[in-house]
Amino acid sequence: MTVRHEIKSQLAKLLATEDLVVENKLVETACFNVHTRVLTLPMWDRASSSVYDMLVGHEVGHALYTPDVDWFRERNIPPQFVNVVEDVRIEKLMKRRYAGISKTFYRGYQELAENDFFQIENENVDVMNLADKANLYFKIGSFINISFDSEENNLCEKIANTETFDDVLNVAEELYNFCKKQQEMKTKTDDLQMQGGQEGGEDQTEMSNNEDSGLDQGDFDNTDDSDQIEFEPSGNNESYGGTENDDEPEVSTVNSLEEAIKKLARNDGNENVYVEVPQINLNKVIVENSEIHSRFLEWDEWMDNNDLYEADVFNFADTDFAKFKKSTQKEVNYLVKEFECKKAADSYARATTARTGVLDCSKLHTYKYSEDLFKKVTTLADGKNHGLIFVLDWSGSMADVMIDTMKQLFNLMWFCKKVSIPFEVYAFTNEYPLVNYKDDGRPEIKDLPYTKREGLLYVPEWFSMMNIFTSKVKTNVMERQMKNFFRLAWAYGRYGRYPIPTGLNLSGTPLNESILCLHQIIPEFKKSNKLQKVHCVVMTDGEAPPLKYHREIQRHWEHEPFIGTATLHYNSYLRDRKTGNTYSLDCEWYEFTDIFLRNLRDKFSDVNFIGIRVLESRDANSFIRRFTGWGSKEFDTVQRTWKKQKSFAIHSSGYHTYFGLSSTGLSSDSEFDVDDGASKAKIKSAFAKSLKSKKMNKKVLSEFIELIA
Repeated sequence: MTVRHEIKSQLAKLLATEDLVVENKLVETACFNVHTRVLTLPMWDRASSSVYDMLVGHEVGHALYTPDVDWFRERNIPPQFVNVVEDVRIEKLMKRRYAGISKTFYRGYQELAENDFFQIENENVDVMNLADKANLYFKIGSFINISFDSEENNLCEKIANTETFDDVLNVAEELYNFCKKQQEMKTKTDDLQMQGGQEGGEDQTEMSNNEDSGLDQGDFDNTDDSDQIEFEPSGNNESYGGTENDDEPEVSTVNSLEEAIKKLARNDGNENVYVEVPQINLNKVIVENSEIHSRFLEWDEWMDNNDLYEADVFNFADTDFAKFKKSTQKEVNYLVKEFECKKAADSYARATTARTGVLDCSKLHTYKYSEDLFKKVTTLADGKNHGLIFVLDWSGSMADVMIDTMKQLFNLMWFCKKVSIPFEVYAFTNEYPLVNYKDDGRPEIKDLPYTKREGLLYVPEWFSMMNIFTSKVKTNVMERQMKNFFRLAWAYGRYGRYPIPTGLNLSGTPLNESILCLHQIIPEFKKSNKLQKVHCVVMTDGEAPPLKYHREIQRHWEHEPFIGTATLHYNSYLRDRKTGNTYSLDCEWYEFTDIFLRNLRDKFSDVNFIGIRVLESRDANSFIRRFTGWGSKEFDTVQRTWKKQKSFAIHSSGYHTYFGLSSTGLSSDSEFDVDDGASKAKIKSAFAKSLKSKKMNKKVLSEFIELIA
């Protein structure tokens, strides 16, 4: 799709001023479904800008003013006649609403007239039936001469004065009956001529072709030029009687215009695909915190009863955890201090001081030289209630950095606990068991967490988000849970030497699926905790594969359509009905995550999305280049920061801020620890190493606090 098509889509949305869904597809004519509110536009690649805008404006007119009613069930009127009258009404209302659109319609119809889109170049317009003449008059009447008799003039005035859809149906029925009467008279005249009734035929011909009172374009309002693109009421053209009767009048100019406009549209190439985020049932995706940690009870029991493992198999991991907890208190306290200072500064900035109107007796003696004798009150704006959602990568590539990532996560969790910020930590995986067992022991197999239909992004049934930590548990319970996962992370680094609890094996990288779940997780988390400000932190070490979408196909051996899955290609678009935004998926596979994040940011504008990427040194340059470009000033600046501090922050990704942290920098010991009797050189080296590590953590954590305070 060209950029122009997307611009026209935005034009349609702006004109409609509603949550309008616009689709550019390989169709011949534009149409608007008044029930689903979907405006389908052809690829009018052969149309000029004026004609394109005119066609878009016309269809938006139907979107705004044509009601979703099955009028054909009560009215015996051919749709073409309703189209002619309704086109006049909706374009009149569009011009009334947008004064500048009159020129757009004028220029568009002028081009249609010059290119004979109505195929009237060799036709005598004055002998056409009134429906055709009215259709031409209101569309290109400024560019051709059309004569009307007094009765026709009266009907045209009624068409021009329609305001409601009921008016349209009434006038359309009157127009149809008038044209039908004309057609019957013409048929009788033709029959008389064939029978030799020349005299009667001449009288009838004179009656039917009476041009005695030509209608001047000034006789009634001629600012209501309109165009018939395609207005299809619910139902078909066979819902009224007499469609195959020779006496039934037709509006030939409607058919001519429709056929000519079809030639403007491109109908070759791949069809555009529009996909949407499914409404995910979180109960089928999220594994509860209590269930996750019940796996560790089974794990401990199994390890205790297995002779292959010593009783103190996790002694080293437990010692390391206790040491880390003690050493990190300084960083946690630093976070708390930064957070409180930032909040205090914001509160001071929002403070207002006002006089109360009550005299301050302690200032009465100053009345001769000061007018400030009233008591004052200082009002501090209420602070915002904060909450954090953490999304943790549970993929196989995290094995080497999992324990260091856990340390970074634990820092932030302890910080949240100290300042009473509610939080939830989810780890995404596609390895959690598909079969759950009910209380009665019967197996329950997971299915898709939403009702599938064509056009929805595909979230597989084996995807889960494990709620591994939550602020809802007591402090001692959370400490035990953190210790369990520290042991688990330690076991991952031993490459299969130790068994892993059921369901907690590292998996693939369903990051994109977890981002889709945030559409439901964020509002639920905000509501349940009564929060004003939510921050979402994603901790990962790599990109996720692209998603598929549900596609409906008809298999020849089945009666009902089959809904399967298909791959998203360059001609795919993500659309959000709530925000009205459309996002092109014509991108590299690793850019899908950024697009889904931008959609989240548009939908939840008050939420901060923060990425923390754990990087190996060999991956840093390619990662930085992905967001800054090769050889740019920003690339050079970020690269220098990385080399010097082993960390950086990028602001050009889908996240508000994307932190890059060195995996080796995270794992380095920040404690100043040297052996007794160490030389000056070793003491100096140990001190510099400790200072560098602390500097890296403080810089990243300071910017993190700046974002969430």
